[in-house]
Amino acid sequence: MTTLGFHASHEQLHPSVLLRAVQRAEKAGFDAAMCSDHLAPWNTRQAHSGFAWAWLGAALATTDLRFGVVNAPGQRYHPAIVAQAIGTLGAMFPGRFWAALGSGENMNEHVTGDPWPPKDVRDARLRECIDVIRRLLAGEEVSHDGLVTVDRARVWTLPDVTPPLIAPAVTVRTAERAAEWADGLVTINQPVEVLQDVVAAYRGNGGRGPVVLQVHLQWGPDEETAVRVAHEQWGSNVLQPPLCWDLDGPEAFEQATAFVRPEDVRGGVVISQDLDEHVDQLLEYASLGFDEIYLHHVGPELDAFVDAFGEHVLPRVRAGAGADPSSGARVGRTRIDAEQDASVASA
Repeated sequence: MTTLGFHASHEQLHPSVLLRAVQRAEKAGFDAAMCSDHLAPWNTRQAHSGFAWAWLGAALATTDLRFGVVNAPGQRYHPAIVAQAIGTLGAMFPGRFWAALGSGENMNEHVTGDPWPPKDVRDARLRECIDVIRRLLAGEEVSHDGLVTVDRARVWTLPDVTPPLIAPAVTVRTAERAAEWADGLVTINQPVEVLQDVVAAYRGNGGRGPVVLQVHLQWGPDEETAVRVAHEQWGSNVLQPPLCWDLDGPEAFEQATAFVRPEDVRGGVVISQDLDEHVDQLLEYASLGFDEIYLHHVGPELDAFVDAFGEHVLPRVRAGAGADPSSGARVGRTRIDAEQDASVASA
């Protein structure tokens, strides 16, 4: 069964708006949700940065959805605090929470005043944090002196079952390294051949658990509007690593992407006014073996997106990917060709 979820972007919308959106998404037929964890937005037009951990408590308490969060321990967050947060949500909402732990971006982490380390140091720091978090969630008292320092930490409220710790990865190299420690992998939409390589690198190196895809998309009343909104909201997100890791705030992102054209955003956002095209694209992603796909509508108008995709897109993706839409039971991962998709659309 492929889980089809909703992504809540804290850097783009007020947390109250996002809470109503996930509640609406559950009623519309979305299976799960995930959210970002930002201190700063990507550009000044987005203009939000709700505290993800407080919001997650409200979202888990007011829906029956399973939730994930993408977090960066090691600088803005001490790993003992992350372990405590994971433990509390896992204890209160058993089996309904996971955390993806990455090395972070300077735009969110520089606020501590500590130097922004090079990528190899950030990766090593992350690995130390993961070890600390796992030991704390196992009930140990932990002291550690390395790239992070921990002094006799203990998490007293523990979940019966430790929530999965997922690895975020957009490159083959990161996916290979993550296979050693992660309970799953999450990546973002990229060219199909890149996604195939990322999944293969993770699985080929012994990676366990689900492989998860977050899809940035924009749907609108017409193609021109869809492209314009995607450019306004997500035009600052076309930068590739390492630049996107190292810029220090929304103003820097705006300066670096001042000459990005609306059509350039198509490289990172699936843009179409046609729901059929969104179905086709999601079916192609599902055929790559992703266990969970989370839809991030980059435009701020979420109600129409949730309702339209809940009624017209999710059932067809489930059916096309080999599941019975009435039961949600996945029976295969066969790629659906054009004729098969046409039969689903006419059913």
